[in-house]
Amino acid sequence: MTSADAKRILETALICAQQPMSLRELQVLFAGELGPDTLKSLLLELQDDWALRGVELVPVASGWRFQSRPELREYLDRLHPEKPPKYTRATLETLAIIAYRQPVTRGDMEDIRGVTINSLLLKQLEDRGWVEVIGHRETVGRPALYATTRQFLDDLGLQSLDQLPVLEDAAEPVPGMFEALAGDEAPVPTAGQAEDAEVAAPSPEPEPVTGDEAAAPMVDADAAPPVAAEDDTEESPTP
Repeated sequence: MTSADAKRILETALICAQQPMSLRELQVLFAGELGPDTLKSLLLELQDDWALRGVELVPVASGWRFQSRPELREYLDRLHPEKPPKYTRATLETLAIIAYRQPVTRGDMEDIRGVTINSLLLKQLEDRGWVEVIGHRETVGRPALYATTRQFLDDLGLQSLDQLPVLEDAAEPVPGMFEALAGDEAPVPTAGQAEDAEVAAPSPEPEPVTGDEAAAPMVDADAAPPVAAEDDTEESPTP
C-alpha cells in the first residue's frame, strides 16, 4: 500500500466519522499494519493537504476530525439563522471554576463564587457532557469531586487542559477565569453532538464534517448553536 492510498483511506474514514477518531481506531483500518508513528505522519501530511481549503483536519482530546474553519462560520450560519439559546453567566462561571480548579467540590465552587450553587446548574453541565464526577473527597459527607470531560475539550477544540488560556494570576478570581474561558480569543468549540443540548459555548465554533457532507462540507443542521451568557438572578449569596 502506498502512502497516497493510506491517506485516501484515512481521509475517507475521518470525513465519514460522526465523532473524532483516535489513533487506535484508525489503526483498525489497516489491520494493525501501520503503527502510531506512521499514522501520525500521514495525518500531518493530510492536514497539510487541506491547508488551503474551507475545512481543516485537527487533533482534539478524543482523536482527529475534520471541521469547518472558524473564519467561515459567519457564512455557514446564514444557512441556519436560528437565534442562539440563552445560558446564564453563573453557569459559565461555574464551568470556568471547574476547568481551572479541578477537581473541585460543590462547596469549593460556592466558596470561590460566594453564592449558593443550584444543583440543577451542575446537572445541566453533566447532561451536556462537559463535567463529570470523578470521585469523592475523603472528608465529612464525602462530597463529589467534579472535573471536565473529553467532550468539553473536544467542544473547545483542545487536546488537553494545558491548552486552556493561561491566567495571569494563579489565584485569579472568577471573572478572570470566565473571561479567559469565554473570551473572544479562547479556542472556539465545536457544536455538541447531543440532540437536546441546552448548553453551548460562548463563542462561535467550527462544525464537524460528517459523511453526508463529504462532497461539500457545510454546517450541521442539527448542531447546537452558541449561546450568550445572561446575568444570573437566581442564586443567593452564601451565608
